[in-house]
Amino acid sequence: MPVFTRLSRRRPDDDSGGAAASADGGSSDGAVGAAEEGPLPSGSRLARLRAWRIRYPTAARVLSLSVTALAALLVLGALLLPNTFPGLRPDRFTRIPAEAILGVAVMVVLPRRPRLVAAVLYGVGLAVVTLLNLLDMGFNEYLGRGFNAALDWSLLPDAKSYVADTLGGAVATGAAVGLAVLALLLIAVMAAATVRLAEVLARHRVRAGRGALAAGVVWVVCAALGLRMAGLPVASDRAAGVLKAHAVRTVESLRDEAAFAETAKADTFGNTPPDQLLRDLRGKDVIFTFIESYGRSALEDPVMAPGVGRTLDASTEELAAAGYHARSGWLTSATYGGGSWLGHSTTMSGLWIDNQRRYRTVTAGDHLTLTRAFQKTGAWDTVGVMPGVQKGWPESEWYGLDRVYDAHQLGYRGPKFSWSTMPDQYALEAFQRQVHGRPHDRPLMSFVILTSSHQPWAPIPEMVDWDDVGDGSVFGPIEKAGRRPSDILTDSGESRKEYGRSIQYSVTSLTQWLERYGTKDTVLVFLGDHQPIARVSGERASRDVPISVVAKDPKVLDRIAGWHWSEGLKPAKDAPVWRMDAFRDRFLTAFGSTPHRSKG
Repeated sequence: MPVFTRLSRRRPDDDSGGAAASADGGSSDGAVGAAEEGPLPSGSRLARLRAWRIRYPTAARVLSLSVTALAALLVLGALLLPNTFPGLRPDRFTRIPAEAILGVAVMVVLPRRPRLVAAVLYGVGLAVVTLLNLLDMGFNEYLGRGFNAALDWSLLPDAKSYVADTLGGAVATGAAVGLAVLALLLIAVMAAATVRLAEVLARHRVRAGRGALAAGVVWVVCAALGLRMAGLPVASDRAAGVLKAHAVRTVESLRDEAAFAETAKADTFGNTPPDQLLRDLRGKDVIFTFIESYGRSALEDPVMAPGVGRTLDASTEELAAAGYHARSGWLTSATYGGGSWLGHSTTMSGLWIDNQRRYRTVTAGDHLTLTRAFQKTGAWDTVGVMPGVQKGWPESEWYGLDRVYDAHQLGYRGPKFSWSTMPDQYALEAFQRQVHGRPHDRPLMSFVILTSSHQPWAPIPEMVDWDDVGDGSVFGPIEKAGRRPSDILTDSGESRKEYGRSIQYSVTSLTQWLERYGTKDTVLVFLGDHQPIARVSGERASRDVPISVVAKDPKVLDRIAGWHWSEGLKPAKDAPVWRMDAFRDRFLTAFGSTPHRSKG
C-alpha cells in the first residue's frame, strides 16, 4: 500500500530513471524502481543488480554518487587539461570552463533521445580534445611544437621505427597496439561519463538550470574583470580554444603548401650558368657534414658545456697543429628535437622547410641545392654518406649526388648503437676507404650525415685506434658494456650527460678523421641539424645550432671574413646568428657564384 501511494503521487516523466533515480538522489527507493521497471527474467544480471540495490540501498547510493562524481571529474579534467607536461599542475584545474556550463544548459532542455545523442557527441568531442592535448604534449616534448593534423600523421610510423630500434620490435608493436586501444577506451569512457551526467542533470532540471545560470553569471563577471589565478584566467574556454587552434593550424598548413610551392619555383641562382658557380672553390675537396642533434645547448648548458667545450678547444688546437684553421657561427634551425631531414634540406636549398609537406614539395621539384650546384658545375664528383638510410632514398637526385653509400653499402659488421646503425668513427673510416682515399679524376663534394649523437644516447660508442676499425666488429664489446636506453630515457639529468658525451664523441671522430686524412685542399663545413629534445636542451631553448668552416688554405677563410664568425670550432655567444635558410646563398656568393634568378 505505501508503494502504491507513492506511485500515485509521482508525476509521469519520460526522463525518470527508476532505480537509477533513487541512487542519484531521486524521490523513489530501490523497491519503487523495481516496481516501475517491471519484472525481469530471474537470474539476469540486471535483476541481480536491482536485487542488490534493494538489499543494500546505502551502498548502492554511495556507489552511484561516486560514479557520478568520477564522471564529473573526468569531464572537468578533459576540459581543463593543458597541452604541455610542465602545465600539468593542480592550479590548472581550478578554473571555470565555459564548455561545462554550456553543456549543462543543453542537457537540461533537450528531451531524452536528443539528449542522449548530444551527450554521446559531447563525450566523443571531449575525447578528441584530450587526444589532441596528449599529442601536443608529446610533440612539444620532442619537437618543440604542437601536433599538426595536416602534417604529422606521416611521422607516426617513424616514431614506431625509432621505438623499435631503441627498445625492440615487440615493445614498439605493443606500444602501438596499446595506444590504439587506449584511444578507443578513452572515447568510450568519455561518452559513458557524459551520458551519465546528462541523465543526472535531467532528473534535477530545476536545480541544474539554476546552477548553470549562476555559474554563467560568475564566468561572465570573471571574464569581464579579467580575473586570474596562478597567471591564468579564471574564466576558461580552453577546450574550444584547443579545437579552434588545431583547426586554424590545419587550414593554415594547407594554404601554406600551395604558397610554398610557388615560392620554391623562384631561385636566386636557378639560372646561373655552370661556369659561374663556386668559381673560388675549384680544385678543393669540399665536405658538408651534419652532426645529429648538435645544438647550442651542448655549448651553453652547465651540465653539458664543460665537456663539449673542452673537446672543441682541444680539437681546435690539434687541427691548428696540423695546419687547419676554423671559423664558427650560429644558424637557427628550421626544426627542433627531431626531423633532421628538415634541417638538412633547409641548409642545402636556401628555403625554410619546417614541415613534411614542404619537404615533399621541394624535393619533388628542381630547386637548386648547394650540393647540386657542385654537381652542376661538372668540376666535382658528388657523393653522399648516409649511415642512417636503410631503405630507398629518392631524394639523392634532388641533392645532386652521383653516388650514395647507405647503411648497407658501408660494409659494417658490428652492432647497432640503439638507433644509430654504426659509430661515426666507422662511417668516416669507411668513407675514407671506399671514396675519399681512392684515386679520382676530379675533386669530391661529399655530403656526410653522422648519427652517433642521435637520441636516446645509450649506448655511446668510444674511440678506438683508427688502424683497428676494420669491419666494425671491434665495437661489439663497447656496445655490450654501454648503458641501455631504458637506463636514461626517463631521467633528464642522465640524458643530458649522455647527450653531451655523444657530441664529444662525434666531434672527436670528425676532427681526428680530418687530421688523419685531410689535405691542403680539404674544406670541411660541419654543423648541427637541430637542438636535442626539450628535456635535454631545456624548456624554451633556442633553435640555434653551431656551424664551422675548417680549411688549410687561408684563402678559403678569407672569403668568409665578412661573416664575422668566431675563430676556432667554438662560436662565441655573441657570434652572428643567421636563419638556416640564409646559408646557401651566402656560401654561394662568398665563393664566387653569380646570381641569375629563375622566376619559376
